[in-house]
Amino acid sequence: MFEELLNKDETEINMMSPLTWAYVGDCVYELYVRTYLSENTNLNPHRMHVNSIKYVKANHQAQILKKLDEQILNGDEKEIARRGRNVESHHLPKHATHADYMYSTAFEALIGYLFLTKQNERLKEILKVSIEYAEEM
Repeated sequence: MFEELLNKDETEINMMSPLTWAYVGDCVYELYVRTYLSENTNLNPHRMHVNSIKYVKANHQAQILKKLDEQILNGDEKEIARRGRNVESHHLPKHATHADYMYSTAFEALIGYLFLTKQNERLKEILKVSIEYAEEM
């Protein structure tokens, strides 16, 4: 759907700030969660929004990333997440610990990176597993 917007090659994407990856990844993940809820529940939009919190809260994203890291991420994906986790952000989280915020940024950076580099099959796999992990919480 967004193919015409994605014109950078992998070298250019690797030179982007991990915060840019996270910015994109936040949106991609949020869209995935909203679509998942609209397809799998009969909730009204307000209840879907309330329900979506368990998927998108920083501490839940941090837990999801830790499970992904232990179970399915390959070396390159772990490196992308590490870069996202270690990036200097001047944003102070309101409802999360600093550590959880760093890990949630890493999770979003990984999602954004996979999206921007058009690794669609791997992105779908990681999003699906992420939803399964969130359902367990």
